[in-house]
Amino acid sequence: MSPREPGFETRAIHLGQEPDPGTGAVVPPIHLATTYRQEGVGRSQGFEYSRSGNPSRRALEVQLAGLERASHGFAFASGLAGEDALLRALLRPGQRLVLPRDAYGGTFRLVDQVLAPTGVGYLTADLSRPQDLAQLLAPEVRLVWAETPSNPRLEVLDIGALAQAAHGAGALLVIDNTFATPYLQNPLELGADAVVHSSTKYLGGHSDVVGGFVATNLDWLAESLAFLQNATGAVPSPFDCYLVQRGVRTLALRMERHCANAARVADFLQQHPAVEQVNYPGLPSHPGHELARRQMRGFGGMVSFRHRGGEGAATEMVTLTRIFHLAESLGAVESLIELPARMTHASVAGSDLAVEADLVRLSVGLETAEDLLEDLDQALDR
Repeated sequence: MSPREPGFETRAIHLGQEPDPGTGAVVPPIHLATTYRQEGVGRSQGFEYSRSGNPSRRALEVQLAGLERASHGFAFASGLAGEDALLRALLRPGQRLVLPRDAYGGTFRLVDQVLAPTGVGYLTADLSRPQDLAQLLAPEVRLVWAETPSNPRLEVLDIGALAQAAHGAGALLVIDNTFATPYLQNPLELGADAVVHSSTKYLGGHSDVVGGFVATNLDWLAESLAFLQNATGAVPSPFDCYLVQRGVRTLALRMERHCANAARVADFLQQHPAVEQVNYPGLPSHPGHELARRQMRGFGGMVSFRHRGGEGAATEMVTLTRIFHLAESLGAVESLIELPARMTHASVAGSDLAVEADLVRLSVGLETAEDLLEDLDQALDR
């Protein structure tokens, strides 16, 4: 009988994390060296200078690439640094990309204010109907960028259908997998060409490290990413790599609790008289519920909702919670609440990606579920 492949939890704990051969330490050492002794000119032991490569970063890249079912992985100093490298690797002046109408504000700012002035064009589209995508993909459109579930409306997109439509027109598909994590979804196996993460979020999981990650199975793209990672130098420190790697060791356990708590919160909000609409893929009423069941292993820890009282009530409500901290970011052990239109997505105001002013986003943490429900209840009842 052929050996069974280790499960996700086993791979998360052991990939790139062999005991130290010199001491037997089961936690790999953090390699702080910036430079490495060479046996001769051009004869290194695999590392020369830590911007180009570092053992701690290599260990993290092996771990995350394995979890994303990728042959290549690259760690960056932030999620946006990873996005920037990926976009520069894939697009040249005169070429264009398609952005979804629900996307992270920082991604839009990067495309609209950094890349567009260099001649890279973009258009926005509703990607929930992949069959309509073909008519948008003119020859100069080389890339389709998507988030699923999306930020902040939690829309679910059909990765396989988007990949088919993009590839049929000669374009590539990139999926931002930050919300789902590799524990819940593997876009490369569904047809995507590259995956990007803000490892600041669920991968690190403790609000104490900023990082990014890009994974791909395309050798030519990996070669370009490796060049840009070294040439631009937006690399994480060895200690940052250690923190993300440590976080990933418990990713499976944390995601199970995130999903369970978020489901409780979504059910509660759906029944609250102050709530107009709840966005959570785990709800049968969600338009993408059945699709999420097919391409994800769980529904995630993010919930958003519209306040029936409008912008003023929503703005006040997010300041009244006691356990949910009013703060940007997401995906950590503590629960967070925010108003995207004026916080994480302020940069999309006035664009096709503008967010409803009364939309509240929750990053549901690992606290006792009953405490989270009571906290939301008292804030909504004011």
